[in-house]
Amino acid sequence: MKRLFYIALFAFVVFLFAWYALLDNRPVAYGIRIPKGYVVHGVDLSRWQGKVNWQVLEKMRSGEDSIRITFAFIKATEGRSLTDSEFENNWREAAKTSIIRGAYHYFIPSRDAGEQADNFIKNVKLSKGDLPPVLDVEKIGKKSATELRKNIKIWLKAVEKHYGIKPIIYTYIDFYEKYLRDGGLDEYPLWIAHYHRKSLNV
Repeated sequence: MKRLFYIALFAFVVFLFAWYALLDNRPVAYGIRIPKGYVVHGVDLSRWQGKVNWQVLEKMRSGEDSIRITFAFIKATEGRSLTDSEFENNWREAAKTSIIRGAYHYFIPSRDAGEQADNFIKNVKLSKGDLPPVLDVEKIGKKSATELRKNIKIWLKAVEKHYGIKPIIYTYIDFYEKYLRDGGLDEYPLWIAHYHRKSLNV
């Protein structure tokens, strides 16, 4: 149950508002407004949100607050060969809006890290203004923590070399504390999934 408290704010927003973008122009979704108290707001999108109406998403405002979505992280790839079925469309349509786009890869511990990096590189063409690549790591599989960190580094180094920018590591707090902390990954930006927390001691 504890993990539920660390679900990404971004996942929270997408659950509430990605579906909203497909429906109509209401200022709220499922009776909940975009969260206040944050400088920027974004969404996390994949095939699970279906066909996203990017023009509606771009114009969406949170009622009187006029809070809007300014960025979107889009699932691009998973494992060695899978490409999200909506990635090409989402990536193309996002570029037609003012929403800043970014792409992420879902890491499969049992698959070759170099081939996973190749899968991402093959499918994601970054342009000026795009956000850095993100590596989504949420499972350890049958690997040891040491093996997992070694493979994560392989992916990060390959992607950094190709794009010339350090990727972001995305994970949740319990996973970070148990498997990634003190693992030689501090040079990479860390995106901690959290839910209803203003600060994290990481």
